[in-house]
Amino acid sequence: MSRSLLRPGAEAVQGKGWLAAHKWLLLRRFSQLGILALFLVGPWFGWWIVKGNLAYSYTLSTLPLTDPYVLLQSLLAGQWPEKLAWIGVAIVLLFYLAVGGRSFCAWVCPLNMVTDAAAWLRSRLGIKGGPHVSRSVRYWILGMTFVVGALIGTIAWEMLNPVSMLHRGLIFGMGLAWLVVLSIFLFDLFVMRHGWCGHFCPVGAFYSLLGKGALLRVRLPQRDACNDCMDCFAVCPEQQVIRTALKAVGGAGPVILEANCTNCGRCIDVCSKEVFRFGLGATAAAPVCSGSGVAP
Repeated sequence: MSRSLLRPGAEAVQGKGWLAAHKWLLLRRFSQLGILALFLVGPWFGWWIVKGNLAYSYTLSTLPLTDPYVLLQSLLAGQWPEKLAWIGVAIVLLFYLAVGGRSFCAWVCPLNMVTDAAAWLRSRLGIKGGPHVSRSVRYWILGMTFVVGALIGTIAWEMLNPVSMLHRGLIFGMGLAWLVVLSIFLFDLFVMRHGWCGHFCPVGAFYSLLGKGALLRVRLPQRDACNDCMDCFAVCPEQQVIRTALKAVGGAGPVILEANCTNCGRCIDVCSKEVFRFGLGATAAAPVCSGSGVAP
């Protein structure tokens, strides 16, 4: 079959098998659904393993975890958090500084499953094109959430945050949350591929700022084996992060350093040539690939 007729990842399925070609996707879904379940079994069944939500939680009455984005909004709104909140935010910051802030989007955020479903269906229906919106817009929106919160003295964004609305809706009944989630799904499906997460979401914008010096990276130790199938670009939610490392733009080494890489692992899954893998940092050793003469 002509490569042009194959769906992204088809060659990887043929070469590695279905499970290996979906390994990281399956692990992500297990992580997202598992984390969501830990929050829901308390109010649903009375098993209080985790109390709270993604903004602030308390696990097994021992481990506090605090969203640094929410805590910063709280400070700007003139609200001083309690001691446990500071401990929780320190733990979360250390974690995402190590694994990359946008890992939150791929491995924790439940709304990611909705936008991924829209992207999958959009691809199956062959919907292409859409308006051009700069990905920097999300940073302007991020800034506005801080300004508005400071002006009105409350954590304003949490009233509108689709992630929080989805979480509250699953516990107390969806109500308006259904409309918000459905709107994001339809927007990503018919208007713009990965429109919400890739262009407008201030949560993702904030977490990308934590990923600039992350230790965990997607590396390309076999980038010289690339056959230009473009499957990695087709599945990547932040396509702009791949090219520099894959094509050695400006002499760049074989590691994705862009802070907006979500570490979702889909490029690893769908690559039949096994160009990609997870590794540690920009300075971690990687084998020199023959042919291009480009050393890692």
